[in-house]
Amino acid sequence: MLKHRLLFGTLMTVLFIGLMIFDGWLDGALTDSSLDDTNTQATILCVLVALLIIPAQLEFSGLVNSKNTKIFKPVSITASILLATSWYWVRIFSFSLEMYLLYLCVFAFLAFFFYQYVIYGLSGTIANCGANMLSIIYLGLFSSFIVAIRLDFGLWALLMFVFVIKCSDIGAYTIGKLFGKHKFSPKISPAKTWEGMAGAVGFAVIVGVLFSAFSDIIGILHSVVFGICFAFIGQLGDLLESMLKRDAEQKDSVNSNSVGVPGFGGILDVIDSPLAAAPFAYMFFLFLK
Repeated sequence: MLKHRLLFGTLMTVLFIGLMIFDGWLDGALTDSSLDDTNTQATILCVLVALLIIPAQLEFSGLVNSKNTKIFKPVSITASILLATSWYWVRIFSFSLEMYLLYLCVFAFLAFFFYQYVIYGLSGTIANCGANMLSIIYLGLFSSFIVAIRLDFGLWALLMFVFVIKCSDIGAYTIGKLFGKHKFSPKISPAKTWEGMAGAVGFAVIVGVLFSAFSDIIGILHSVVFGICFAFIGQLGDLLESMLKRDAEQKDSVNSNSVGVPGFGGILDVIDSPLAAAPFAYMFFLFLK
């Protein structure tokens, strides 16, 4: 497990870095910090987010199916992608972000009820429509803050956020596996320990300080605070997904609708911590701006 986690984790990291640097070079964000809001940026990131949402929605569908609840995939995938890329579209078409988000949620909500009535009738309306709204908020709205960090604060802020979160995951897993004894949240995730939490904080702070030392996006003190805060927030994001899996009585998010990532589980198991942490990271960078 650890061998696969390290191998595929490294491959995903290298691929992500390569794509983001190419994205920054392609739209000029890598070399020109003076780009204004009218420039089309983060196209590759938006495509990547959209592609990840598809298997994530399929995995989410598998989780809720265990409770005899249905995810309306054509509607939920489309709505999630439109929500996740909202910051991108409002820049291109000069929409009001607030109006875009509000009306998209309204139309998605009504579309769920229409789909429910046409395909399933009246049975399960509350559970089905509620689960679909949960899916687009979790996978769509939360993802939008990842794109927002890239567009509003730049490539290095995005890379710092992702690396701090994922390295805290690595620290929690590694230190917890080697030294973990005291349970962190036995009811939700019995494998998590306070020793692992300490490892998450240590790894996150180190990565944050390194980004501070080699870039000008954040000061040393702020990077330490960032590392500590987002080590905890990232682990809470993982617990959030664990609650869904516990309720569905599944070990990970992989199911018959999806393909797993060796050493990690499903796509949801890979993106759970960045998803939950992204809105708070956006707020953090906003306060420092």
